[in-house]
Amino acid sequence: MSCPYVGSLSAAAGAPLARPLQEVLPNAVTGRYRSIEDPATVREILRRAEDFTPANALHAAVELAPATLRVLARGRFALPPVLASATGPEHLAVRRVVAGFFSPAKVAAQAQFITSRTGQLCRQLREELDAGAELDLAVELAAVIPPEVMARLTGTPVPPVEKLKRWSRDSLELFWGWPDAQRQQELARSAVEYHAWLRGTVADALARDDENLYAALHRAGVDAKRIVSLAYFLGIAGQETTAMLIQSALFCALHDGDWADCADPDNGDAASTRVVQRVLLEASSVPTWRRITRVDTELDGERFAPGDELVLRLSGGQLAESGDDSLVFGFGLHRCLGAGLARMETEVVLRTAAEAWPKLELVDSNQPWGHLVSFQSPTTVRVRRASFERTQP
Repeated sequence: MSCPYVGSLSAAAGAPLARPLQEVLPNAVTGRYRSIEDPATVREILRRAEDFTPANALHAAVELAPATLRVLARGRFALPPVLASATGPEHLAVRRVVAGFFSPAKVAAQAQFITSRTGQLCRQLREELDAGAELDLAVELAAVIPPEVMARLTGTPVPPVEKLKRWSRDSLELFWGWPDAQRQQELARSAVEYHAWLRGTVADALARDDENLYAALHRAGVDAKRIVSLAYFLGIAGQETTAMLIQSALFCALHDGDWADCADPDNGDAASTRVVQRVLLEASSVPTWRRITRVDTELDGERFAPGDELVLRLSGGQLAESGDDSLVFGFGLHRCLGAGLARMETEVVLRTAAEAWPKLELVDSNQPWGHLVSFQSPTTVRVRRASFERTQP
């Protein structure tokens, strides 16, 4: 479970700065998309959601082979437009319902649970660390907290963490990676399996008709197929991107020498906030996002033709240089509804883990980072007790 992008890995060691598309993705991907790096242009494209639509947000980044499409069709796999891939009144109606489950007050109320749950996990692992074991924080912490928080906020169940991580990472690779034809079929079978689980889960939630997210959407007139599509996106991009952000923050705090500051009893909160802010600016788990041009238009002298597929820079590059974080969670009508949750959750996990284990070090400070079209994170965060601690009598 440690490597999220098996088969589509583009890894770079050292400083984990978000890189231009051409540096981390193969020609099969970069030849299809125009990479937009200028923040002002990105902001205007995101603002004009009717001219530059999110219709390709859930499309595969590379053409899927006919055999792959047959696997998906036989499994009744479908992702009709909803929320991240929709626009117009339909999008706004769904967004209003979902936003109610991620209000600032409801998000803030999760801080105590995140703190206690992270502390519990750290205490459970302390004996292994004290005995000299190496742990992967991507598995032991980052993978565990986000789905539990998502379930608490939405009132909907999640599968066992091992199964969820396999399903979500397989789907990320299928739709945002560049797997070959044989690998595509393996990933498609995994996507079908997850989709089938969600169909059953949504049906059960609608039958309960309580205050869960799926039932609320149904009462607002959203059909079951679109609810499953939204559940698929939330289950993959929602919890997985937060897990990746947590991985990145843990890695960077250890890599860049900020771990002790995060563990400080007096200043740990502020230090953790600074680390997460830097990670979001320089190497967010979602450094880019996709759009497709609907009408012939011009921006700052640059022509965009109908059908042009775009990858927009949200983190790194000029944004990191200027300290501008206004795009890290998107902009305009499609700004991420979980932005406040992802930031708070990452800060709390980092602060709590550092306080629990103040003397920790990376096993490999040159840990590679994995990249997909719109996602990135260190492939693992393997740690151990700091060397001077391990040599004490």
